[in-house]
Amino acid sequence: MSVTATEPGILAPLLPALEPWLATRRWFAGGGGPLAELAPLAVTVVREQSPALVHAVLRARHAGGRERLYQLLLGLRPDLPARLAPSAIAEVPDGPWRGWTLYEAVEDPALLGVLLRTLALRDGTGGPRLDRTSALPVPVGLVPRALTAEQSNSTVAYGDRLLLKLYRRPEPGPHAEIDALRALTEQRCTRTPRLHGALHTDAPGGEGLVLGLLEDFLPAEADGWESAVRHAADCIEGSCRTVPATGGFTAHARTLGQAVAEVHSALAEAFPRHLLGPGAVGDDAAQMKRRLAEAVDEVPALARYRTALGALYEDYAAMAVRGCPMLAQRTHGDLHLGQALRTADGWRVIDFEGQPATPAAERTRPQSALRDVASMLRSFDYAARTALADVQERSAGEGPGPRLRRTRRAYAWAVRNRRAFCDGYRDAGGADPYCRPVPLRAFEADKAVYEAVYEARHRPALLPVPLAAIHRLAGSR
Repeated sequence: MSVTATEPGILAPLLPALEPWLATRRWFAGGGGPLAELAPLAVTVVREQSPALVHAVLRARHAGGRERLYQLLLGLRPDLPARLAPSAIAEVPDGPWRGWTLYEAVEDPALLGVLLRTLALRDGTGGPRLDRTSALPVPVGLVPRALTAEQSNSTVAYGDRLLLKLYRRPEPGPHAEIDALRALTEQRCTRTPRLHGALHTDAPGGEGLVLGLLEDFLPAEADGWESAVRHAADCIEGSCRTVPATGGFTAHARTLGQAVAEVHSALAEAFPRHLLGPGAVGDDAAQMKRRLAEAVDEVPALARYRTALGALYEDYAAMAVRGCPMLAQRTHGDLHLGQALRTADGWRVIDFEGQPATPAAERTRPQSALRDVASMLRSFDYAARTALADVQERSAGEGPGPRLRRTRRAYAWAVRNRRAFCDGYRDAGGADPYCRPVPLRAFEADKAVYEAVYEARHRPALLPVPLAAIHRLAGSR
């Protein structure tokens, strides 16, 4: 049975319970204010008998007038097992499942298996469909498990072979990540997962939505963030008086730089490149200034750095006027240590969606690859400061001397690994970041300003991390 938004009655009894539940989800975009209206856009009953599975795309209108779409997988059972109790949303008050329990289906392996089989066998009419990019058959008998890492999407691993990513806030196509992975797969890039297909649905009115993707699952020892924080903490607590120039995480940082350079090379082969002349670079610098002005209004602590950071952006624009244009290409768009996985075969780079807050049309815009480099350099700084905070908390009773030494070691760890990453990037054929200090400083400052706004909104205790970087960059000109 398939039901669309032209017959919304099947979801009507569930909407009052879904509204407060949505607000508790990490992927809920609460910046637009509380919900003023929630209505079904496209609904499919994938399985009607217990356990039932309903796929839905809901249109949410916030009190501020902004509209967003949300993708839901809803399970229904007359009796919910104890293992699924934390996933419960509400009891259904009316309709065909009256008295049943509504719950988050991503937590139910039985329904995740139903979903993959449905996607693999569906004939393409109605509801979500899998548009294949590989001729290989989808193995539908794999054991599913939802991955628990906090993120803005939901991911499901099927055995150790496939990964299904569901975009909780679907958008009309084309989609930045799917386009990038399709191109990288065609380029046979070994540093990224192979794409097997994209999930789509046709909403009423002819609006085609991108719902997710199916790609290789990458068994990883750890992601780059976990590894970096652990190594940084070991270094900060170490007994040696100075931070060694090699060893520790630096070898990993160097090979990560090589992996990122290889990805950039593959993207440059797959997508058009062009030079940014003085006009385009000037426009880019002007946008960075506008972002800074908006950030100062939201984070007053940035006001003292406005002139110095503006000078960094002006230096970047002046560089192009002096005859040093920037080469623009397709990039990752949101590169950090959490987007890199350490596998048995080396580093793999994942999640090519770009920054969630960036409009979809801008995520595929060619830009300097140095922006990805600057973003990764900021991530090394975050890893060092996170490890330092953990170590200082465990040693809260010590005096200022040991605390100062640990702070210096954290800074030295970040410097060593930032340098190792850039060395590896250069050795693998990427443009040496340290040969372009002017744009690199401007891009890193722009990223730190973005981080300051994010932390002020969501994690005020971490605001000193980007502010410390801004202080350093403001004095580096």
